[in-house]
This record gives sequence, structure tokens and C-alpha cells, in this order.
Amino acid sequence: MMLLLQSARAFLQRNRSVGALLSKLAILAQRVTTLLYPISAGRVGAATALMALGVVAAFGLAPDTTLDTVPRARVTRELALRTIAPPVADEAYWQEERVRRGDTVGSVLARVGVEDSAAQNFLRSDAGARPFYQLRPGKPLRVKTDAGGRMLGLRYLTQSGELLTIDRVGDGFVSQSTTPDVAVSLELRANEIRGSLFGAADAVALPDAVTMQLADIFSGDIDFLHDLRRGDRFSVVYEMRRVDGEAAGAGRIVAAEFVNKGISYRAFLWRAPDGTEDYYGEDGKSLKKAFLRSPVEFTRVTSGFSVARFHPFLQAWRAHKGVDFAAPSGTPVHAAGAGKVVFAGSQGGYGNVVMLQHGGAYSTVYAHLSRFAPGVKSGARVSQGNVVGYVGMTGWATGPHLHYEFRVDNVQRNPLTIALPNAQPIPSGQKAAFQAQVLRLADELALGRGVILAGGE
Repeated sequence: MMLLLQSARAFLQRNRSVGALLSKLAILAQRVTTLLYPISAGRVGAATALMALGVVAAFGLAPDTTLDTVPRARVTRELALRTIAPPVADEAYWQEERVRRGDTVGSVLARVGVEDSAAQNFLRSDAGARPFYQLRPGKPLRVKTDAGGRMLGLRYLTQSGELLTIDRVGDGFVSQSTTPDVAVSLELRANEIRGSLFGAADAVALPDAVTMQLADIFSGDIDFLHDLRRGDRFSVVYEMRRVDGEAAGAGRIVAAEFVNKGISYRAFLWRAPDGTEDYYGEDGKSLKKAFLRSPVEFTRVTSGFSVARFHPFLQAWRAHKGVDFAAPSGTPVHAAGAGKVVFAGSQGGYGNVVMLQHGGAYSTVYAHLSRFAPGVKSGARVSQGNVVGYVGMTGWATGPHLHYEFRVDNVQRNPLTIALPNAQPIPSGQKAAFQAQVLRLADELALGRGVILAGGE
């Protein structure tokens, strides 16, 4: 027991903070020794030692115990707050709504949430806004509104390609019709013929105007009325005009391939630096003759080429150094070949006449026209097949017809029997640029063949 007390006193010297408590334990140990004397001194000493050590261990976790602390520091950082714009009550936005069958401009505006009596009154009363009452189903109408339902702007692309606009200016509105900016992109269509050419074209949404071009381009090699076979196929790359992302009509075919009876025919459009354009094969040779036999769709030849005939207007025998094609007034007259307009106006017995100068010694005359095509004037260039005027009976004519002359070195020749020259190939100076274009477009046509072989439409 004395050994236990000595140990406790030694511990006190090392830990003075618990000295008082251990003194009380020593007194308690003495009392226990006296009361429990029969118990062996060794057992009492062991019990007392365990109690003392347990109290010391428990007290080591008490609040007054001093422990080593981890270094601490206060850190303050300024954080930038994101600026949030307050809501704008008059914020405007555009909406696009497709015109449905039976729609009026009022019903379309109501569908997009416009509640604006001033706009409705303007649409009813302004002459420039009247085309908005001729909406076509499927066409988009773009409307600019604010949060309050007021109409701030209106846009509509007409079938003729004009862009109709209405804009709110102050307390009123302004309407106008403009020619919009047109973006031109290339589109690819390909299919296999199972019934008819137009059926196969319709199946892949190829515009009818492009289908007609396709037949015209290859008409010199393929009889589309009798030569088509099941399994024939075509690939076409053509221009598509777009306004504000909306299709506004197909343009020219720029590359085409037609496989008929296992034979492949290809055509590529080439626009020359002087503005003329035509279709050529991969080798640069033209696909067309230099001239058309007939510049107009006609019912019959009323007067052929002759050195002497009785003139119905002059009532006298005279040479007729041209061919008269009967056709209804207003029938389009086409340029027989690419060339330059050297005269467009009225001239004696010819009446309204267009004269074209072609490459080399060739020139053509188109007389008795009712009117001229837009843009046809001296100096203008035309391509083969372009409309230059319309059938009439001006000048010395007793009925509507086209008087057509074909001249070589300014001497009239019979256009129905003369051996027509072949069209000129790509000029040597343009051949490299043409071949580079062909390589690029040939890859597009190859994609079309892949679509057909994969069974897609």
C-alpha cells in the first residue's frame, strides 16, 4: 500500500493539476485498509492503483486539459456576383407560323398571340398590305411581337419572289415590297425509274422544272417517250434559291447523270466568263447542236424558204428567204443559238424584230413579234433556248406567225435543210477550270449512285 502511495505522489509531482484529487484517494485508501483489513494487502493495493489510473485517464480528456492545437488562420475572399439583367417588359421576338388551308392573316396573327387592333386596321386599310390577304397554304408567315401582344413586324415571301414587309414605326406602320437577298445552294436527288420519269422524280421531291431540264439536256441522246426502261436511273445536282432559309424556287441543273439501257450519259453546266452558259460532257464537248431547227413550238410551216412566192400582204411574187412558223399570238420565241443581240426594235416589214449575231459567220432573225422578252436589247447576250420575244403579227403580216431567217455571212439560207454546225467545245483557256469543276461535281453524282444502290429515295 505504501508503494502505491509513493507512486501516486510521484505522479502528483508530474501532474500538479490533479494533486488534490489524489490526496483524497490516499485518505480513501487508508480508510479502506482499516475497514477491510481481513482482505489481503495486495488485492487492496491493486484495486486502488486501478482506480487512481482510471481517474487520471478520464481526467486527461476533461475541458481543462491543455492539448496541442492545429494552427488556424482566417481567410477572406471577395467573390464577384454575376450581373443579372432585369426583365425587359417590351422585349421583342420573332415567330414563324405556317399558313394553313382556310387561313387569313388575322387567324395566323391570332394563333401567335397578337392582340393589336391598330395592326389589324392597318392591314385592312393599307394598299401595300393587300397581298397579305392572298396567303398560300404551306408558306411561312414571320411575325415580330412584344410581350404585350403588339405586332412590331410582319414578313411574307410571295409566290413571285417578292418579300412583303410591315414594320411598326412610332405609333403607325410602314409597308413595302422588296426584292430579297437570295442564297443559292446545291441539292442532290437520285432515283431509279420503276414506272415513269416523273413518277421517279416525284418520289424524291425533284421539282418539275428540274425534271423538264433533265429531259431537255439529254434529249439529243435519249428519246424520253420511247427509250426509257425499268431500272434506268438518274442523279441530279441542281441549284435551289432560298430566302431566309425558305425554298424560293429551283434554278439550273449544274450536273446530271442518266443511265439508259446500261449506257451512262453525263452533263455539266459551264458558265463562261462572258456570261454565256451551256452543257458539256466530261471531255468539254458541247451536248447540243449550235442551233435549234425551230425556235418556236409551232403547228405547221405556213411558208417555206423560196426564191419566188406570192406574198399575201404585198399581193406580189417575191422571194421568201426565211421560214414562217404558224403559232398562236403570245407563243414564246427562243434563241436558236447562243449569241449577242445586235438589234431589237421595229424595222419596216419585219415589224418588231430581234437579230442575233452568233459566233463566226452565223446570224438569225426573228420577225413579226408582238413584244420583246424582258432584258432583250442591243448588246444583251442570250443562251440557246432563251426567250427573246413572243409571236405576233406586226409589220407585213396577215396573221400571227414567226418569220425566221438563218444567215451565213449575212446571206439567208434554208434553216430546215442546212447542215447545222456543231456547238463549240470549251475554249482551251477555260478547260482547266472546267475540269476542276467537273471533278468536284462528279463526286456529288457518285453520292447519288450510292443512294440508289443502297435502296434509298
